[in-house]
Amino acid sequence: MTAVGRIAAESGAAWRSFARRKTAVFFTFFFPVILILIFGVLVQTGGGGGLFAEPPGYYVPGYLAVVVLFTPLSRIGHTVARHRESNQFEKLTTTPLTRSEWLLAHTLVNVAIIGLASSIILVLVALLTGAGVALASLPVVAVFVAIGVALFCGFGALLGSLASSQDGVVAASNGVALPLLFLSETFVPPEMLPAWFRPAMNLSPLTYFARGVRDVTYAGTGAGADLLVLGVLAVAFFAAGAYAIPRTD
Repeated sequence: MTAVGRIAAESGAAWRSFARRKTAVFFTFFFPVILILIFGVLVQTGGGGGLFAEPPGYYVPGYLAVVVLFTPLSRIGHTVARHRESNQFEKLTTTPLTRSEWLLAHTLVNVAIIGLASSIILVLVALLTGAGVALASLPVVAVFVAIGVALFCGFGALLGSLASSQDGVVAASNGVALPLLFLSETFVPPEMLPAWFRPAMNLSPLTYFARGVRDVTYAGTGAGADLLVLGVLAVAFFAAGAYAIPRTD
């Protein structure tokens, strides 16, 4: 079997595994909907001041960042930890499937899942908040989503390989994701943070995702530099995650 065939077979198995977990399917798509309903409809953005004082379009990258960050980080991390505990990686040593092929297969499934979730988010944001996204910008947004998912799949593989248990992965992924979500130019503008902290926001990979998507969808400018940095980081995290995946445990 060729590498393409091996990746396709593993991708199919990963997709079926996701589809069988009805609760995971439900919350993967329902969680961002709750977020939009709370912040976009109930709290409402574009007010006179406070945390959500920016126009609704400013927060589109934040809504997308929720699924780009949380879903691959938790799903890949939990999958790697579960495979470790059940000795699935030891069984993989008897097959020609490599660690990078395994991670790529699961990354492609996450790109499909999160791409669908992102489409739902963009439609709901336009309907409920009036923050429309120009059709011409959608291909660039799709590229940002795909690269962001690949980055956090690699990050999730690292967490799943290093954590001591599945519960440890959940704690670690939440401990990483929550600070990143609110300190990466997603929902909180840099101007609301202390001046000494603002340069540190550039250490977060999510900053380049949120800033790049905002430049394309809200500011109407190019996002080449942020896309380039995000791409380099995605390659680095994917390579590190693939290397960290154990063949035996």
